[in-house]
Amino acid sequence: MTYLFYSNTFLFTVLLSFFLTWVTIKIAKYFKILDIPADDRKIHTGAMPLLGGCAVFLSFFLVLFFLRSHLLDQTMLRPSHYIGFFVGGLLIMLGGVLDDKYNLKPSWQFIFPVLAIVSVILGGVEIERVSSPFGGYFYLSYWSPILITLWLLGMMYTTKLLDGMDGLVSGVSGIGAIIIFLFTLTPHYFQPDISLASLVLAGSIFGFLLWNFHPAKIFLGEGGSLFLGYALGVLAIISGGKFAVALLIMGIPILDVCWTILRRLLGGQNPFRSADRKHLHHRLYDLGLGQRLTVLIFYTFSLVFGLSALFLQSRGKIMALIGLFVTMILIIVGFSLIDRKTLNSKN
Repeated sequence: MTYLFYSNTFLFTVLLSFFLTWVTIKIAKYFKILDIPADDRKIHTGAMPLLGGCAVFLSFFLVLFFLRSHLLDQTMLRPSHYIGFFVGGLLIMLGGVLDDKYNLKPSWQFIFPVLAIVSVILGGVEIERVSSPFGGYFYLSYWSPILITLWLLGMMYTTKLLDGMDGLVSGVSGIGAIIIFLFTLTPHYFQPDISLASLVLAGSIFGFLLWNFHPAKIFLGEGGSLFLGYALGVLAIISGGKFAVALLIMGIPILDVCWTILRRLLGGQNPFRSADRKHLHHRLYDLGLGQRLTVLIFYTFSLVFGLSALFLQSRGKIMALIGLFVTMILIIVGFSLIDRKTLNSKN
């Protein structure tokens, strides 16, 4: 595969996703599948079409289908892996459409991501081993399904909870797909099938992002926000368990989710049923940065830490992850001091 092939594939996928997103806007408006702001957690002011994830999903798997000979030509991946991947994504989108239309209970929402994970595992996707920062590998055997479940749930709910601002989760996920594309083109980790799938995912996302960047014309919806985390998570697995790469790309959003869960537990709240405006993107927005600047800050974190994965070995990635963790701690401390100062000024 040449660079001309990659560039043409990317451009075609972007254009297809752009067109399908335009169609999806019309469909969502016709069937009145809209996000109508009902509380102060919502930043947008008017009714916004949902279902945007359907355009990403369709463009991604349609292009993969037409490129299937390239994906299965020089790889150890079996057709069942891609079938499991596709069926899982389809289940997520089905649950997302139902939730966008009928506002399902959280317990019902949870069923579809779990079924998607089961589909991936039944498709034969597994994690045989992960690299050790001290050299060698950890072999997982029967622990693989458990790790896959925890990993994919974590990725899906990270992108779901990150989806609170125009272009935020789609842009970060698109950057993630590009990083995985570049990573799997490097000589040491060369996997042309994964690089092609990652590039197609990036094109599907960026075509949608042209409609989703502020001021947005459409939102991802429940299925779309879950699907992006699912797709990145599966690509990280089938590329050989490149968890450190995905963690560096999604590090700040993942740590923000972890802090949100801990903060709500300490406050005596159910972390999965409670809602507030204390996510990092909300806090930055409330400082007066605006949607575009807030989103660009997240893009920068993902790009800088993601690109570092291209040049670091296992121990270097561990140090970068520690640096990411320290950065998040400093952010939490900084906002805690701001909250305390604000409270004292009111008193």
